[in-house]
Amino acid sequence: MKTDKLVLGVLGGLAAGALMGILFAPEKGKKTRKRILSKGNDYADDLKDKYETLLGTITKKYEGIWLEGQDLLSDGKEKLEKTKKEIQKLEI
Repeated sequence: MKTDKLVLGVLGGLAAGALMGILFAPEKGKKTRKRILSKGNDYADDLKDKYETLLGTITKKYEGIWLEGQDLLSDGKEKLEKTKKEIQKLEI
């Protein structure tokens, strides 16, 4: 969670700094608006890529944990059945 907030904070700071730089640059309004739109699109694309990467990482970790849990459950069931059979042998 800390990494998410850090990435969003850095991207937000970069976006704010770029916007301030563009707004205070001595250019015509039309050109400035185009630059703002272009930078905004660039930041949106970058943020989308980072989000997709983060989502992919989380998904892979979740799947790994899920599979590991299934393996542990399967092993536990096998050990339980083995123990039951051993107990039944002792009772006979």
